[in-house]
Amino acid sequence: MKYKALSPEFFQYNRKRFVREMKPGTLAIFNANDQMPRSGDQYFSFRQNAGLYYLSGIDQEETMLILFPDCPREGHKEVLLIKRTNEHIAVWEGHKYTKEEAQQASGIEKVYFLDEAEVVLNELILHSEGIYLNINENDRFSSPVEYRDLRYARSIRDRYPAHALYRAQPILKKLQTVKSHWEIEALQHCIDITGNTFRRVLEFVKPGVWEYEVEAEIIHEFIRSGATGHGYSPIIGSGKNGCVLHYVDNNQQCKAGEVLLMDFGCEYANYNADLTRSIPVSGQFTDRQRAVYNAVHRVLIEASALLVPGNTIDELNKEVGKIMESELLGLGLISRDDVEKQDKDKPAYKKYFMHGTSYHLGLDVHDLMNRYEPFRAGMVFTCEPGIYIPEESLGIRIENNILITDNGPVDLFKNIPMDAEEIEELMHAGVLN
Repeated sequence: MKYKALSPEFFQYNRKRFVREMKPGTLAIFNANDQMPRSGDQYFSFRQNAGLYYLSGIDQEETMLILFPDCPREGHKEVLLIKRTNEHIAVWEGHKYTKEEAQQASGIEKVYFLDEAEVVLNELILHSEGIYLNINENDRFSSPVEYRDLRYARSIRDRYPAHALYRAQPILKKLQTVKSHWEIEALQHCIDITGNTFRRVLEFVKPGVWEYEVEAEIIHEFIRSGATGHGYSPIIGSGKNGCVLHYVDNNQQCKAGEVLLMDFGCEYANYNADLTRSIPVSGQFTDRQRAVYNAVHRVLIEASALLVPGNTIDELNKEVGKIMESELLGLGLISRDDVEKQDKDKPAYKKYFMHGTSYHLGLDVHDLMNRYEPFRAGMVFTCEPGIYIPEESLGIRIENNILITDNGPVDLFKNIPMDAEEIEELMHAGVLN
C-alpha cells in the first residue's frame, strides 16, 4: 500500500464500539472482498471490504475477522485470520502480512492463518448463541454479482441451521456515519491532495487539451502524493458532456468558450474525497456562464448551512429544491407559470437539477447511511448542487465536503478555490507561467 497506515488505536476503538452493540453470547464474522477477475490470468485492483477494514485495518485479500466478546476460550474474544504466504507468492505477488505485522496493524493479539479457519470457527460458533454476518445493505443498489460475504452467509446458514443469524450492517451504519478524529484526519488528507490536484489542473487546462489529458494530470498528482488512486471513476466533461451526470468516457477535446465540469477525488487509507468544479476552458467565463456558475455557488452556500444536527436528507432536498427554484427563475430557465402548474412529485426545477444534494462520505464515496436518520455531529456529507442546460451545452456543478458539528457546518474544502473570480485569476496566472 502507498499510504501511511492509520493508528491501530483507531481500529481497537471501532471494535470496542461494535461489540457493545452485539447481543449477549453472539459472535460476528467479517470477510475480505473477493479478488475480481479482470481477464484469464489477472485480477482487478483489490479493494478491501469497508467493514473488515474499519474493524481491523488489514488491507489485504483472504482475510477474516471474528469478534466474540463473551468467548469462553481464553484469548479468543478477537481473532484475525490472514493469508498464509510462501516463497512462490513472495516472488510473484510480493510481501504479505506476517502474523506480527497483522498484530501491529490491527491491535489484535490472536492471529491465525486463513487455512486454519474451519477448525477455529467451528469451536467458537458451537459455543455461541448466534452469528452476525456482514451483508451489503445499500438500499439503492442490488449487485448482480455474488460476493464473498453473501456466499459465506449461505454456507453458515446451511452448516449451522439452529443458530440465530443477525445483521452486522445496521451496527456498522450506526458507527461509520459518525466519524472519529482519526477518520476526519484521513478525510482531510484526501481532500488536501485533491485540492492540490485541482490547482494543478487549473494551470494545465486550455483550449485544445483533451479530457483524458486532464484525467492523466489528476492521476499523476494523486499517485505522486501517496494516494491509492481515484476514489471513483473521474468525470471530465467539457461542453455538452458536463450535462451527463455520470459521464466517464473522457475522450473529447476541450474547446474555447466551453465550460469543463470535473468531478474527482482521491482515495487515501481507504477514505475518499469528492470534489466537483466547473471551469472555463479559455480561462474566462462568459456572462451567461458566470451567471449560472454564481447561481450554483449561492445554492451550495445555502445548502451547506442546512447540514446541521437534527436535519434529514429529505428535508434538506426539499429546502434546496426551493432555493434552486428561485435561482432558475432568476436565470429565466423556468417561469412562474411552470411553477404554478408543476407536478408536486416532479417539480419544475428537476428539469435542470435532477439529482439529490448530499450523501454520506467516508470509506466509500457513497458511504453507509440510513437516509431517514437525523443528522448528527461528526457526520460528513458531500454538498453538490448543479444546473444542467443541454440546449446551451452547459453543465455547472460545484461540490464540497462538509463536516457536521454542534457549532455549525465545517467546509473541509475551505482552502480549495471555488469563487469564479479566483478560478479565473489562477487560470490566467497558469497561462503566464
